[in-house]
Amino acid sequence: MTPVQVTYSLFIGVGTVLLIASVIGWTLKHWIARGEPHPTVDNLNARIKAWWVMVLAVGLAFLFGKLGVVLLFAFISFFALREFLSLTYTRSSDYFALAVAFFVVLPVQYALVYTGWYGLFSIFVPVYVCLLLPILEVLAGDITRFLERTSKIQWGLMICVYCISHVPALLTLTIPGYEGRNLLLIAFLVIVVQSSDVLQYVWGKLIGKHKVAPEVSPSKTVEGLVGGVLAATALGAALWWITPFNAWQAALMALAINVMGFFGGLVMSAIKRDRGVKDWGHMIEGHGGMLDRLDSVVFAAPIFFHLTRYWWNVTS
Repeated sequence: MTPVQVTYSLFIGVGTVLLIASVIGWTLKHWIARGEPHPTVDNLNARIKAWWVMVLAVGLAFLFGKLGVVLLFAFISFFALREFLSLTYTRSSDYFALAVAFFVVLPVQYALVYTGWYGLFSIFVPVYVCLLLPILEVLAGDITRFLERTSKIQWGLMICVYCISHVPALLTLTIPGYEGRNLLLIAFLVIVVQSSDVLQYVWGKLIGKHKVAPEVSPSKTVEGLVGGVLAATALGAALWWITPFNAWQAALMALAINVMGFFGGLVMSAIKRDRGVKDWGHMIEGHGGMLDRLDSVVFAAPIFFHLTRYWWNVTS
């Protein structure tokens, strides 16, 4: 099949799964909950609705090719950064540094992704920006909680801009025999990692007994972790045909990003607990804010990008 046919086939498959899930959710609501409020069923249906919205948004971006995908994730980064920094302590003296973060650093990072300038894209935020921000802060002349304020802006940019930008950066890779199919790498990453989240939730509800980190994320269990990661790894292996990997390579890549996704979710949960909030925001029904949906992708994306680039990309 051509790259376009493969992409259409994948979206048709995802749409079919979501349609089946929607029917199941409707059935549970009317036969088990009998139309009344039910926390588990309502949460499931809210997640399914949010998935429809996200799949449609990604599908629309795919129609516009590389530019559409880069712009989509740039907007995602903007809203994620806003959520992150809205929960941090700032002072009026931080406004210039914050403006630079939102309106200079973010667009420059995605411009570097769009042009494929890997040498600068890979170090722009972690080196140059992380050195620039303390300079901007110290020039403001406010040393109150200086280290805390500066570090939080740096963390926000690393998580919400640098890490997330590795998703569209997959389009810049040159893989022999895989020309024109790089959009499918993004689909593989998102489907596998997000499925791992859902499957961990399902397995945890079914057989979860032993908490992984009860003070950080009470809902995460060892059984849910193992069952979800293994199931999503099997899904990744089954999706090898949309990647440049063979089945066992796809399984190993899926395992790596699923494990990183789990720890990403755990770290982001710890930050929320530290801030005393349950969700990062309320942008996505059933999922909280943008970061609540992307917490696992944030940690998985750079690992997936660099593993793929190191082993499959033709350039050094």
